[in-house]
Amino acid sequence: MDLNEKHRLMFIQLIKTFESTAWIQLGKIKNPNTDRLERNLMQAQYSIDMLDMLKAKTEGNLTEEESRLLNEIITNLKLNFVEEMEKEKQEKEKEKAEATGNKEAEKGETKQEEKAKDSAAEEKSGEKEKKKKK
Repeated sequence: MDLNEKHRLMFIQLIKTFESTAWIQLGKIKNPNTDRLERNLMQAQYSIDMLDMLKAKTEGNLTEEESRLLNEIITNLKLNFVEEMEKEKQEKEKEKAEATGNKEAEKGETKQEEKAKDSAAEEKSGEKEKKKKK
């Protein structure tokens, strides 16, 4: 194997390493260390940015195959990144709505409890009034 072929294979391995790391960080594949899906979008963005940097720094020095592969990887990762950002946004909105709903429910329960206490107090007052009149 000549040096150019070795460098070509090493370059492909390098971009594939960043790609698989980004997929793990996007929560699209399991982390092999923990065997769990773990999403870390800040780290995924960093991995995608590293691939963008490699693309910019190697511009004009890649074969057509290398350039096509790098572009496809970056495009796919960016599309999935946007999808995961939207999921995260929806999850946060849902959590916020649930928390707000719980607070509203608690407020509603508190108001109902207050009304019940007020009614009970009124009934007692009414009974006292009746006893005084007798």
